[in-house]
Amino acid sequence: MKGQSVASIEDDGDLKKVTTETGATLRAKQLILATGARWRRMNVPGEEEYRNKGVTFCPHCDGPLFKGKKVAVIGGGNSGVEAAIDLAGVVGHVTVLEFLDTMRADEVLQRKLKSLPNVDIVMSAATTEVLGDGKAVTGLEYTDRESGETKKLDVEGVFVQIGLLPNTEFLDGVVELNERKEIVVDARGGTSDPAIFAAGDATTEPYKQIVVAEGSGATAALGAFDASIRV
Repeated sequence: MKGQSVASIEDDGDLKKVTTETGATLRAKQLILATGARWRRMNVPGEEEYRNKGVTFCPHCDGPLFKGKKVAVIGGGNSGVEAAIDLAGVVGHVTVLEFLDTMRADEVLQRKLKSLPNVDIVMSAATTEVLGDGKAVTGLEYTDRESGETKKLDVEGVFVQIGLLPNTEFLDGVVELNERKEIVVDARGGTSDPAIFAAGDATTEPYKQIVVAEGSGATAALGAFDASIRV
């Protein structure tokens, strides 16, 4: 069923009742949740306007498009630093902008990043606007959170790496979620509800990659089947 969003999941006797936002209902003995996650946005002017015109969320997918160019990576956590390290081998120059006054990435990643000759790191930087000429990104503006000064950075690409938001808003009270609102799963894809399994980027699986999500989907399906024959 394409184009359907789930509004709620409830118990209905021995079944689970799924209600969509259109009001339709489905009932099943077991459910597999695979709602994925979305990139966390900066929510600043120009970000949406220049999405896919210089603003991107995937260094592995889009990095080669910026070969030899200057780019910025927003975020100094593990994902941001890993992205910057990968990009440094392709692009001309990388500037990492971290909102806090300390890097959050693992120390080994920080050491690697700081060893690269074509990387700059800017701390206490709050990105305020993505700049462009109407067709493509030409730079960005950020505020130095210590001095309050507004500064401009000339770049042709902006890689936003400030985390993922799991699509689990409708699951509060349905299954256990962690502090990041990810679905807590076990080795078989099981959740806190024995009739509900989950897979992919919406779960506590640490590696948010397509191939990992596909594998966890198979695990959840096998887990659900195994549970069904033991009832």
